Amino acid sequence: MTESTADRRKRLGDLQHDISTAGSKNDLLDAIGDALGVSAPVGDPVTLENLGKAYRGQVDDAGRLRERVDKVARKGLPEVWAGDTSVLASDAVAAAGREATHLSDAFDGGGKALVKLADSIRDAQKQDGDGRAKLREARSMLGGRDGFFDDWHEDDEEEAARLKARSVATAGADLLHKAAVAADDAARTAARDLNKWASQARAGKLEGADGLTAVDRLALADASNVDGDPAMNEILTANDLERSRRAMDRLSAADRARMDDLMANASSPQEKAYLMKALAAGHGVDDVEKFGGKIHGKDPAWLEDHLAPITTQSDSMVNEGLNDDGSNRNKDVQTFGSQGWTQGGDGSESTCVASSTVTARAMVDPVYALRLTGGPSGQEDDPDAFRRRLVDEQHRVHLEGDGGDDWTGMDLEGKTEVLNKEVSPETGSKYEVHEVRDADARRAALPDIEKAVAEGKPVPIGVEGYDDKGERSGHAMMIIGQEGDKLEIYNPWGTTTWVSEDDFVNGGMAKASDNSMPDAYAVHLPQD
Repeated sequence: MTESTADRRKRLGDLQHDISTAGSKNDLLDAIGDALGVSAPVGDPVTLENLGKAYRGQVDDAGRLRERVDKVARKGLPEVWAGDTSVLASDAVAAAGREATHLSDAFDGGGKALVKLADSIRDAQKQDGDGRAKLREARSMLGGRDGFFDDWHEDDEEEAARLKARSVATAGADLLHKAAVAADDAARTAARDLNKWASQARAGKLEGADGLTAVDRLALADASNVDGDPAMNEILTANDLERSRRAMDRLSAADRARMDDLMANASSPQEKAYLMKALAAGHGVDDVEKFGGKIHGKDPAWLEDHLAPITTQSDSMVNEGLNDDGSNRNKDVQTFGSQGWTQGGDGSESTCVASSTVTARAMVDPVYALRLTGGPSGQEDDPDAFRRRLVDEQHRVHLEGDGGDDWTGMDLEGKTEVLNKEVSPETGSKYEVHEVRDADARRAALPDIEKAVAEGKPVPIGVEGYDDKGERSGHAMMIIGQEGDKLEIYNPWGTTTWVSEDDFVNGGMAKASDNSMPDAYAVHLPQD
């Protein structure tokens, strides 16, 4: 079985130590043999480079498409409807323009990612080859293995020869390890970027949905909440789009007609998108119809307040430095009115697992979110009433996961249980826990984490730390977004902020919490 880039990196790191500390000729020969047995970085740089150039070659075509769309938009359009869901022609052209921009960006970004990967693999393979040459040279310097009695004693001349060979072998092992690190980093970066660009092919995920025209698909994929950066606040995630397409295809003719009427009569692109998001979350048409009655005619700002627990602001990624407790200064407070999406309502309870789970479910299920914010009628705007419902729901989930007395703590088994009861039905993915108690494990988990959040599936994480007396502090948070090498973190203290991949891997999670909890130790990954 081919080794993963992460396995190769870790194995060569261990062998690098074994070679540099080998105390006998035979031990050194064994370690050299083991290092040479680790596979070289795989991949064909020429093929990758050609593919990347082919992708980038499409950028000009996408740019010309955008120019043609802009030309249509500048002419002015009458207020006419298009598509089966009654999309304004002007809105459809604007959505087409943005989709053309996404297309151009995806071709350009994907092409750059592949060319960069090709260059990195080429360099890593060259470095690996140089390292192997040094290892073989060291093995030749050592000659054959010592016999049983020879290994008992080493004279000065033999020791000098061994140390000289060990020096050469150490240099070779260093090159192999550096090559493995470069190949691993390049593979993870390429996977991250390509997954992100693939998730941006949004309208295509509705391809084949019975009855939805190309105009309908464009408008739904383009709909975003009105606050913050539109690209970071799209209502329908990649997973929502795929699940809603499958749900539409499964509807009976009668239910399909009811859904068509709901969509056609919706008053804004945002209202249409939230109806589809409710369908994607697993609700039947009866429930979607009731939900639609509660949100019909509401303006986009009302919909965002009541249905979107998290808003990502345009300046949220700006580095404003750290507070004295090690946390980021730049944090967005997530609220409904004056009340935060906060554990215990005010942060006084230790229901972080339950609170993260409640917020995760509200992020992926607008019907559930409206029950919390708008109450039974769906029309309330009372932050105090929202707080009571929010805390009651946090308590329910805490008890469901057999959390601690006095609203304290929940173990990983309980956390897995509540995630699979509360969030999995809405996303279609079962959660599995993975302990990541060292940098290698956290680094290896990153591609799966970033793929999940690119698709719109929250990834719960556990963080911890120990004080000078060995007393542990622990907390539950969620990874909810990814841009470049940055991860967006929701903390159930009621805030969101961004950390780097390096922060996640190397004990920098205090930026999302505080200095008492710098290390990620567990992630719950959705399984496809």
